[in-house]
Amino acid sequence: MVSEKIENPRFLCQSEAKVKKSQRALSRKKIGSKNREKAKLILAKKHEKIANQRKDFLHKLSRRIVDENQVIVVETLTSKDMMKNHKVAKSIGDVSWYEFVRQLEYKSNFYGRTLIKADPWYASTQICSTCGVKGEKKAMDVREWTCACGAQHDRDINASINLLMLAN
Repeated sequence: MVSEKIENPRFLCQSEAKVKKSQRALSRKKIGSKNREKAKLILAKKHEKIANQRKDFLHKLSRRIVDENQVIVVETLTSKDMMKNHKVAKSIGDVSWYEFVRQLEYKSNFYGRTLIKADPWYASTQICSTCGVKGEKKAMDVREWTCACGAQHDRDINASINLLMLAN
């Protein structure tokens, strides 16, 4: 059992400066002018590039996961509710969780894999994968923690192990 953490590529954050510059250029153009239309097209192309980068990454990742695994377990997180937190909303939107789960679902059906969606209230990050004790609720900034049994846990790896045990 190997758990792998895949970093968020943050396509929006990488291109944010370029998008802001194009938006400023667009806002300075006179409404109805040809130059405004050109600036609008440039801005649209920048947004399209970000969307295409995100789609490409999600398709490649979902295909790799479906190819390598017979059983896939995902947490059904409500990204709509999580987007209400203005501190993490842009990052959550940049990840496209719903689209990722949607792609996993149709690809796993097509290739005959099993996709299990865990209950959103299943405390996969709070339960110790070693002893099974449910600890107290941890804040989002706590990425590593130590259980009462002495086991050191990375929050994401621990959650993946708990989700895997849920599938068995």
